[in-house]
Amino acid sequence: NVEGHALQDTLANKGLVDVDIIQLQPGEFLLPGFIDTHTHAPQFPNLGRGQHYKLLEWLEHVTFPMEAKFSDVEFARTSYQSVVRRVIDCGTTTCCYYGTLHLEATKLLADIVHANGQRAFVGKCNMDRKSPNYYIEPSAEVSIRDTKALISHVRSLHSPSETQDILPLVQPILTPRFAISCTPELLTSLGELASSDPSLHIQTHISENLSEIEVVRNLFPDSPHYAGVYDHFGLLRSNTILAHGVWLEDAEMELIAKRKAGISHCPTSNLNLSSGTAPVGAYLDKGIKVGLGTDVSGGFSPSILNAIQNTSITSKVVAMQNGDLGKSETTFVNRQFSLATLVYLATMGGAEVCDIDKRVGSFAPGKSFDALLIDTGPNAGTTGLWFPEDVQRGDQ
Repeated sequence: NVEGHALQDTLANKGLVDVDIIQLQPGEFLLPGFIDTHTHAPQFPNLGRGQHYKLLEWLEHVTFPMEAKFSDVEFARTSYQSVVRRVIDCGTTTCCYYGTLHLEATKLLADIVHANGQRAFVGKCNMDRKSPNYYIEPSAEVSIRDTKALISHVRSLHSPSETQDILPLVQPILTPRFAISCTPELLTSLGELASSDPSLHIQTHISENLSEIEVVRNLFPDSPHYAGVYDHFGLLRSNTILAHGVWLEDAEMELIAKRKAGISHCPTSNLNLSSGTAPVGAYLDKGIKVGLGTDVSGGFSPSILNAIQNTSITSKVVAMQNGDLGKSETTFVNRQFSLATLVYLATMGGAEVCDIDKRVGSFAPGKSFDALLIDTGPNAGTTGLWFPEDVQRGDQ
C-alpha cells in the first residue's frame, strides 16, 4: 500500500505535477493484458457446435461451411463487430486472428480491430488444395496476390504521424492454414514473401491430430516430419506461431527450439475435439516459447481465463499419466503448473510467442501499458474472493 502523498511526492520529483491519478480500491489490482495467440474470428458463430467430431471431420461438416459464408461482406461486418468486442470483453488485449480466405472480409476484420483499439495480428487464410470446391482459392498466384493486398491494407492503418519505433497496433500475419491446405507452390511463394520481409509474422497449425499428421506425411513424403515441412519452405523462424503441437516428435521440438518459433497451447480445443494433451512442460524445458490460445471454435470459449483453467487441468493429466506428479522442482515436464506459470503463459509467454515481448506482456519499464483492471471486491458484481471485513482491513 502506498500513501497518496508519497505518490504525489514521487511524481513531483520526476517532473510530473499536473497528472491524473487513479487510486485502486480494496479488492482491485492490475494485471498485464491477456494475449490470445490463436483464434479463428469467422468461427465464432459456431461456438458450441460440432463437439462430437474430431478435427478433420469437424472442418468438413462444421467449419468450412461457416467460413464460406464470409464471402458476404455484410455478413462478415456484422459477425466481426460482435467477435472483436467479445474478445476484448474477455480481457484479451492482444489477439492473433485467423480470417477466412476472403480478402475483403479479412480487410474488414482488420478495420474493426483497429477501430476498437485492440493490439492484434490479422491474417487471411492461404488454402489452395484439400478444401471443398465451394471454399478454396483457385491458385497459388491468387492466394499470394490477395495476401500481399491484405498486408498493404493492414499496414496502411498505421498512422503516418506516429514515430517509427512505435509498434503498430494491428499487424498483418502470413497464414498458411496448415500444410494440408497448401500446395508446395503456394508454400514456396509464402516462404519467398517471408524471406523478403523478416518483420512479417507467420501463423499456422502443427501436429494437432494424429489423422492430420498422417495426411501431411503422405503429402510431403520427403519431409522428416511436420515441422520439417514448414522449415523446408522457410516458414519456421522466431516470429512463427505454431498452434497446438500436441504430437510433436523429439526432433521437431529440437528444430522448433533452434528456430526460436513458438507454440500456441490450445488446451480447450485439444480436449474438446479429442486431439490429445500437449506435453507443454517438455516444451518449456527444451526452451520453446509457449503461450495460450482459445482456438475458437474448436475451443468453446473465447476467454483466456478458460484457457488458463484447462491448461492447469491438462498439466495435471499429463503429470498423472506419467507418474511423476510433483517429483521435480527444477523442471516443468510431467508436473502440474503453478498459478505463476499459468499467468505467465497467458501474458508474457504469449508476448514471447508473438515476438513482441519487448513491447508487452509485463509491466517492465519502457513497455506499452496493456493492462487489465481486475475488481474482485464484494460490489464488483462477481463472486467475491474476500469477506467484507477482509476488504475493509485491506487483507490480500
